[in-house]
Amino acid sequence: MQAALRHGLVIPYSCRGGSCATCMGKVVEGEVSYPDEQLPPGLDPKEAAVGQALFCLAQPRSDLSIEVREVRDSADIEPRKLPCRVVAIHRLAHDVMQLDLKLPDTERLQFLPGQCLDILMRDGRKRSYSLANPPHQDDVLQLHVRHVQGGAFSGQVFDGMKEKSLLRLEGPLGNFYLREESPRPLLLIAGGTGFAPIKSMLEHAFYVGLDRPMHFYWGVRQRRDLYLDALPAQWAREHADFHYTPCLSEPQPADEWKGRIGLVHNMVLRDFPNLEPFDVYIAGPPGMIESARRDFAAHGLPPEQLHFDSFEHAVDQPPVMTVAPGGQNG
Repeated sequence: MQAALRHGLVIPYSCRGGSCATCMGKVVEGEVSYPDEQLPPGLDPKEAAVGQALFCLAQPRSDLSIEVREVRDSADIEPRKLPCRVVAIHRLAHDVMQLDLKLPDTERLQFLPGQCLDILMRDGRKRSYSLANPPHQDDVLQLHVRHVQGGAFSGQVFDGMKEKSLLRLEGPLGNFYLREESPRPLLLIAGGTGFAPIKSMLEHAFYVGLDRPMHFYWGVRQRRDLYLDALPAQWAREHADFHYTPCLSEPQPADEWKGRIGLVHNMVLRDFPNLEPFDVYIAGPPGMIESARRDFAAHGLPPEQLHFDSFEHAVDQPPVMTVAPGGQNG
């Protein structure tokens, strides 16, 4: 399984410990073994005798030919409800916290880079957040939580949530994920904490060695809102085909900003007036998404080459509740 993930081939898994049998497939040619030379608990000796294997633990002892279902899109991964524990809380900016969540030792959440999950609150409400970590680093799930005024969940995070707090989640969710099979260059655009799913996509792309030019634009209001600015700047130094452009819409004198100023999608159009050759991924506030969809279409972007995640805030109006289908809300 690790070898497949390194090469961008996603096979099903759940526990990564050989118990659930989600990753079961068949060894058609070649040989595998297991740690301590013992069959995993989820594999019956009769199944092993006819070539069945659990690929999360199977170690190749020769060249292999295998049969196993491949995960190609979000419909191939069934969302699950799971308990989790808060293992770390980091302040990334004045209004952004990083929340690190750990599932039980016997569970892992399989997802595609860019997907999100729902936090299930005790009163039945849900709050959606994009996963900021890439799929190959799934030991801890990372969320970027922006403080929303009056937000039911973000208020808890900023007003004293402690490590070891217990939560429940459901995921993965959403159709905003990286399409690796396309040969087109990538334009990735984030507004505010829209950086979270873009971060997951980019770290996955670097991990699997995706051989496509990638341009990342990050739009915020002020300099302090670029809460992990050093990270994409580092990626730009390390990867020749990756380019990073931060943009401020309302820079303050104290920012001493010498970079791009304006709306982030306008900066993209200034650099790439013809969008027909690109795949575009954009995540952020609804107003930014709607403006980009309108203007990008006018600049030649086919609708099937645009993938977006609009970060709506949930509005609680009992008995009717509006919850965003993806991204982030309060």
